[in-house]
Amino acid sequence: MTKTDHKRVAASQLIAFTSTVLAREGLPEQDAQTVATLIVEADLLGGDGHGIFRLPRYLDRLRAGGFNLNPDIRLDRSRGAMALVDGDNAMGHLVMKRCAEEAIARAREHGIGWVGAHHSNHAGAAGVYAKMMLPHDMIGLYVAVGNANHMAPWGGIDMLLSTNPIAVAVPARERPPILLDMATTVVAYGKVKVAAQRGEMMPEGWMIDADGNPLTDPKRAEGGSLLPIGGPKGYGLSLVFGLLAGTLNGAAMGRDVIDFNADDKTVTNTGQFLVAIDISSFQDTGDFMRNVDKVIDEMKSSALRPGFDEVRLPGERALSTHRERSANGIPVPAPLLAKLNEISERHGLNAL
Repeated sequence: MTKTDHKRVAASQLIAFTSTVLAREGLPEQDAQTVATLIVEADLLGGDGHGIFRLPRYLDRLRAGGFNLNPDIRLDRSRGAMALVDGDNAMGHLVMKRCAEEAIARAREHGIGWVGAHHSNHAGAAGVYAKMMLPHDMIGLYVAVGNANHMAPWGGIDMLLSTNPIAVAVPARERPPILLDMATTVVAYGKVKVAAQRGEMMPEGWMIDADGNPLTDPKRAEGGSLLPIGGPKGYGLSLVFGLLAGTLNGAAMGRDVIDFNADDKTVTNTGQFLVAIDISSFQDTGDFMRNVDKVIDEMKSSALRPGFDEVRLPGERALSTHRERSANGIPVPAPLLAKLNEISERHGLNAL
């Protein structure tokens, strides 16, 4: 295979492989299954930089003792609709699943549940967690501090901010839900890492070097700065999201953020928060969803600007990708497949 080739692998096969590997590396079997499912869910949504691509990095950290294999994920603070979870340095997927369950339970009782976390870790794609609220007729919102600083404050050159993503999931009645999942930078750093692994160049506008010049070679990304969306507006969003998901929760922010990509052992103290909003606290759930359908139809029926063939909605491509990959398998590029098969060989498993 050439560097641009890929192999389609069924989601169920990737989950089984990932779960088996994580369990053999010391994670309890149920936790391994949970993490594997959430990792592959990112791939199903098209989040290729946050799914199975991250497994080798997770394993490096796991083997170095950077994750707590038997964590006590627990409530640190609790008051009404609000709670703070101590992730006890567990894999972030496990912490976020617990936070989602807690947020949903509190929203049922109070109309809203806001659950923050400290001492969590990288948890993959933001949209995976926001959409956990959809089956409960709730709106979901997720914000996180990224696991490495790759952006300078607007006008500065020191790497003090991360991609600090936000995801929002809004249910509809007959139409697919709205699923916004975005970094506060032009692209997530995972896309830079994917481009480097695939031997591809980056387009101008993703990163700049220390002198402010466009940076297009992902292999030179270290020391470069991701650009914020909307210039100073994206910088402001990244800063505020970091304060809400990091500083408010007693988690790392600014210079305290640990580079997850380079450090296998230091506790990252990653901060995130999840919000669940019970629609029925505001109006009849069915009425709300029908009105969401109406708004969606209005957006889709807009007269088109020259050069566009349709109006897309947040999450439309991701949810379409989910359907397509669920049916036809997840494309695993040749360089990543080689790494995964090295892991398979190490554990005496069949190649993917």
